[in-house]
Amino acid sequence: MPKITSIDGRVLYNSRGSKTIEVDIISDNNFLGRVCAPSGASVGKYEAVSFPNNKPKESLRILKENSQKFIGLESSDLKSVHETLKSLDNTSNYAKIGGALAFAVTIASMESSSKAMNQPLFQTLSSESSFKFPYPLGNILGGGAHAGPGTPDIQEILICSTGSKTIQEAIETNFLVHKELRKVLQKQDPTFTNGRGDEGGWAPKLDNEKALEASVLAIENLGYTLGKEVSLGVDFASSTQWDEEKKMYIYDRAGFENSPEQQIEFAANIIEKYKLIYAEDAVHEEAFADMSELTKRFPNTLVTGDDLTVTNKNILSKAIGIKSCNAAILKVNQAGSLFDAMEFADEATKNNVKLITSHRSGESTDSHISHIGLATKSKMLKVGIVGGERVAKLNELLRLSEHDLIRGMVEI
Repeated sequence: MPKITSIDGRVLYNSRGSKTIEVDIISDNNFLGRVCAPSGASVGKYEAVSFPNNKPKESLRILKENSQKFIGLESSDLKSVHETLKSLDNTSNYAKIGGALAFAVTIASMESSSKAMNQPLFQTLSSESSFKFPYPLGNILGGGAHAGPGTPDIQEILICSTGSKTIQEAIETNFLVHKELRKVLQKQDPTFTNGRGDEGGWAPKLDNEKALEASVLAIENLGYTLGKEVSLGVDFASSTQWDEEKKMYIYDRAGFENSPEQQIEFAANIIEKYKLIYAEDAVHEEAFADMSELTKRFPNTLVTGDDLTVTNKNILSKAIGIKSCNAAILKVNQAGSLFDAMEFADEATKNNVKLITSHRSGESTDSHISHIGLATKSKMLKVGIVGGERVAKLNELLRLSEHDLIRGMVEI
């Protein structure tokens, strides 16, 4: 099996212009795995710390000082690479070395191994003999922490081309709706500047309801039926509205407040009215019982935990115990290492919790999560629609459509 012969890194920048780290791992003196770590804006309190003291250089220093500990490890032995990282950091959230370092080292090791074994990364990560594409889930209109004042409180309005039969059709449909929505927004507001949020979704001055209505109009203008060929999703990112002292959800931009009971009804009304296929973090990150109520009421919607479950196996087990969600976001850098994330994925799959592999708002142009989505049998791949760092993931899916191990789309 291929062995690590070199490991190094550097400080780079993500799509928001913030500093991050990139790690290079070479196996057998020849096969390069290279990974640049992303970062989020809407961050759950229980996810891994990106960098010690928020300093990428500190993570890089630790890597360089301990590089010899990785030399000679089998690059395909994800557990051994993970355990070597944990020998440097015994904290539960990678506070000493940074979750970004754990992310980059473990994925770079697996990419290096896959090149040495002359197979795609998704195949190295899975023992399956056949695969199906997840549906691309894209942000068409953004607000909240991903956009500026005047935009909706809701963080993301998303689309998924649920009627598509091929990955090419699914990606093209998302592009078409995104482009049509710009026309709708320009017609409604001739002064619209075509501004976009962190993930490429349009960022207009609209309240939540008008933003959702504009999204539906774009879908219908193209001749699609809402909930059939194209479905909407919403990332409520409700933890950003939650005021712990008041025990209320504060919607500053829209000018109202919700009690926990009102928040459940607020989310439920949106799910019903707009036939949502996907509803993420409809309540705050510790409201497990409230999420459970929504999951019970909407069994045909992917009621999804992100801040709620933070790609943490133990927290997911708690959510499973009280049926808080029927779907969960997989963000490797929330967990830290790829080993942690794959354990989370296994726990979700065993308990019939559907997976959505996701990007972060601060992204690199790497496309590894396209492979991770395939390897984990994710139902959706949440990667945005436009922007070079988003399109990179979609283009990788198109390249992978030429592979004979991948046949068709998953069933949601």
